[in-house]
Amino acid sequence: MRLVAEGEKAWLSIIGIGEDRAEALPPASRKALAQADHVLGAPRHLALAGLEGDPRAQAWPVPFSIEPVLGLRGRNVAMLVSGDPFWFGGGTSVTRHLEPHEWQAYPAPSAFSWATARLGWPIEDTACLGLHAAPFERLVPVMGHGQRAICLLRDGAAAASLATWLTGRGFGASLCHVLEALGGPDERLRTTIASDFTLGDVCAPVAMGIAFDGPPALSRASGLVDDLFLHDGQITKRPVRALALSALAPRAGELLWDLGAGSGSISVEWCLAGGRALAIERKPERAANIRANAEAFGLTHRLTVAETSHADLPDGLLPDAVFIGGGMDQGLIERLWARLTPGTRLVAHSVTLESEALLLGIQARLGGDLLRIELAQVAPLGSMRGWQPARPVVQWSVVR
Repeated sequence: MRLVAEGEKAWLSIIGIGEDRAEALPPASRKALAQADHVLGAPRHLALAGLEGDPRAQAWPVPFSIEPVLGLRGRNVAMLVSGDPFWFGGGTSVTRHLEPHEWQAYPAPSAFSWATARLGWPIEDTACLGLHAAPFERLVPVMGHGQRAICLLRDGAAAASLATWLTGRGFGASLCHVLEALGGPDERLRTTIASDFTLGDVCAPVAMGIAFDGPPALSRASGLVDDLFLHDGQITKRPVRALALSALAPRAGELLWDLGAGSGSISVEWCLAGGRALAIERKPERAANIRANAEAFGLTHRLTVAETSHADLPDGLLPDAVFIGGGMDQGLIERLWARLTPGTRLVAHSVTLESEALLLGIQARLGGDLLRIELAQVAPLGSMRGWQPARPVVQWSVVR
């Protein structure tokens, strides 16, 4: 239970309920529910609480909206949600609009807790995803041979769709544990191979536990192979990208501006590290490639594409880091330096003599580090082999 300060009265009780119904609720949850003058919830949750026909009960509108709760602000209100209100639950959608003293929460075991308890999996080592309204590609960053995930699904049909998607991704040999109505009298657990999925009577609420059997997981080190990205040749190549990301130092929850993003490979790897990115690319075909890469890596919720020139810097939230991969000029650097807050990391790459000269002058004035990156790969040379040098890249990295 979330406590409130002395003298403050929470008007909203957020109560988690499971398939084990109201009789399984702890005393504090039952008391909050009994004392409420208004109770909002999905029809299923109201039924689980035994409130069908109760004049206090009100079902959520379709499409979903939190306005009915906010409209009762200050009254004695209870809100029923599935399991843990703050783990892919409805709690956050409401509390972000409230002051801390206005609400208290009474969580019940989440579907993830029920599922790992049934499967005997350590929850701390299991990826837990809510795929009710999210694409299956959200699994891409966590899927790999030997890994495990539990996914909450929209409905019974989604279980078969997910098995088909896994098979198409090379994970057809994965074990799929289909878990229905966990914790309740209608609970059912069935296991099948993804490629052999034939279950046609799966009912919601449903989760799927996946023991992945297929290709290895994505590397967590910076510098994924170039072939994983859709691009037209305009891509920060793997070793150079690794050096750029090392200088950018991505951290979970931070925002990157990727200016002249090209294929968006820098943005993708930043987001895989837990951050968010705004990729700015003026060429429509390249912006389309960035969107395709964001979708392929399951990052559309983290990576935003702005199809525009970065001559006009974005309004709104300022970034924690900026990468300039193309279109750099003196004016852009000056505008960035004037707007960015102290502590912002800035990394710029140059491949032309003109932009290299620009970076030399800027570094002398603003500080930071200059790094010249010269790489070569083995290539055929007549009947033998030799080193084929790549075009040198100059990197300027600085903290504002």
